Amino acid sequence: MADLKTALGANTEAVAWPPALPLARGWLGLGVLALALAGIFAILLVLARTPGLGWLFPTQDFFRTALVVHVDQSILIWFLAFAGVIWGLAPGIRLELSRLGLAGATLGCLLVAASPFLGASARELNNYVPVLDAPVFFWGLGLFALGSLLQVAAYLWGALPRIRLSDPLAVGGATAAFAALMAATSLIWSWIDLTQTGAGISYELLFWGPGHVLQFVYTQIMLVAWLWLARDLGYPLALPDRWLSGVLILGVLPLLAVPLIHTFYPTGTGEARIAFTRLMQFGNGLAVIPLGLLLVMALIRRRGSSRDPARRPEARALAASLTLFAAGGVLAMAISGVNTIIPAHYHGSIVGVTLALMGLTYQLLPTLGLARPDGWMARVQPWIYGGGQLLHIGGLAISGAMGIQRKTAGAAQGLDTLSAKAAMGVMGIGGLLAVVGGILFVLVVMKAFIARPRPLRPGT
Repeated sequence: MADLKTALGANTEAVAWPPALPLARGWLGLGVLALALAGIFAILLVLARTPGLGWLFPTQDFFRTALVVHVDQSILIWFLAFAGVIWGLAPGIRLELSRLGLAGATLGCLLVAASPFLGASARELNNYVPVLDAPVFFWGLGLFALGSLLQVAAYLWGALPRIRLSDPLAVGGATAAFAALMAATSLIWSWIDLTQTGAGISYELLFWGPGHVLQFVYTQIMLVAWLWLARDLGYPLALPDRWLSGVLILGVLPLLAVPLIHTFYPTGTGEARIAFTRLMQFGNGLAVIPLGLLLVMALIRRRGSSRDPARRPEARALAASLTLFAAGGVLAMAISGVNTIIPAHYHGSIVGVTLALMGLTYQLLPTLGLARPDGWMARVQPWIYGGGQLLHIGGLAISGAMGIQRKTAGAAQGLDTLSAKAAMGVMGIGGLLAVVGGILFVLVVMKAFIARPRPLRPGT
């Protein structure tokens, strides 16, 4: 993947596009669609939790239903769709499988978004993959999962033999694919374990193991985005490419313990839950910490083309990503009890991933045959989105320290003091700013799709 520009030629806008690029554009379009849908539900969520507006949403059921769709679209579907872009750019990917996977994943995304309007309501606000109580929702979730796995298969079948340790971006894509396969394995194993008990399916227990493994997928694609952006922005990293590849491989080695956890601890037991928690807690930072420190050192040196105004969207998204992901990690150490510090932590980490993928989107648009992002929207979008999310998680963290419980809205939040109302007010303002930043990103990418340049034939 790192030699994509070399393969396409020095001027990527003056050569014929490889056959895989339209499919890669399709996966990117799916991810942006998921973000747009998540943004709609995010507006409703922020309004439902903002002091003084709770009367608009008198029932908890509305808040819970909107929360399920927002989480699934903004995390699961957006992240895995973008992983599909990374895998889709790898030389040798099987186009037939990729095309089928994109069709299934797109249909699944639309069904998940439509399910609240087809009678679905919140069933379990379980961690990682919350669900709605309706067959249409499960059909949508299943189709998206199947489509993503087909993209993984298309990538591994055709591209895996071409990967070399000298190409850390390709290695990063392969490690993300490995993590996705381990997540699927954990899901199937958990399903079999739970169905054999005869006590019915608890979705909290079903998605506990695979949900923790999915965090490794998200982390690996974020690291690919960090390295890709650093390379293209001219930020030199103080490690050779082979060492960078080794660090990325180290990041998924803990997943070799997944079959052992399932073998020794049946799904749903306290031992299994603790084992998967420890796996993510101590294993998912093995690659992030060293690569993050290397990138911070490179950013401090501020070398390369990042000062070029045309590259500001990518550079700002990278800086904001590092900041938010670090903030999420710091807040993780402050978690105590079931309060809003928990969503403050994971919003920081998740938005760190999202900002990295937004920055890489800006970088890849011309390579995908689309218009390069320019104008004020692209330049300010990372600051508005990142700054808004900092306010958002700051308000949540302070509220959690005051005892405000997570997954509540309106009067159920118990905002009895002025300080609690002020903290949640900051959360609301930050959340609305983040929504604006998300909308700006969607608009920038939509503009690039609409105004994409016509590919030129070689020699013209």
